[in-house]
Amino acid sequence: MQKRPEHDLEQFPPSKTRRKHEMHALQDMGEQLVQLDLKRLSEFNLPETLADAILEARRIRAHGARRRQMQLIGKLMRDIDAAPIREKLDMLNRVTLQHAAWLHLLERWRDRLLADEQALTELGQTYPAIDLQRLRTLMRNAQREKLANKPPRSFRALFHELQRIIPETVGTGVLAENDRGKDE
Repeated sequence: MQKRPEHDLEQFPPSKTRRKHEMHALQDMGEQLVQLDLKRLSEFNLPETLADAILEARRIRAHGARRRQMQLIGKLMRDIDAAPIREKLDMLNRVTLQHAAWLHLLERWRDRLLADEQALTELGQTYPAIDLQRLRTLMRNAQREKLANKPPRSFRALFHELQRIIPETVGTGVLAENDRGKDE
């Protein structure tokens, strides 16, 4: 049996399996759009019929009806160029992951501050403009609250203070790398 040259294979339409895979990918993208809040959704500049279908899907609670609505959204998405939507969704996911990394960095700093006095010195060297006395007071109060089984008011205040001190852009930068090494 002879193999066909590559250029002959390009003449054939995609297989049924390939088309189904693409349809499911569009439906999954539609599901991500349904999960977005209204403000983010409005940034996508979607066609009116698609935007209406997405809003309708947000209201539907019955499983079967929701599944059919998601299939409709997938069908509507076949008629538009989905590449810009995919790019914007990917960008939003990256931003979300970066924000989560920053929050984890803040939590690690807070835990280190409560466990080790030396961490406060290190934080002061990294961010010289911080109020070390305020941080020391919050650390001491958080430890007392924990021992007395009181609500963690200072524990939260320490986290908020760290949010103010450490910029979000650092969450995925060099400080995060340095900080990870010290936890291990």
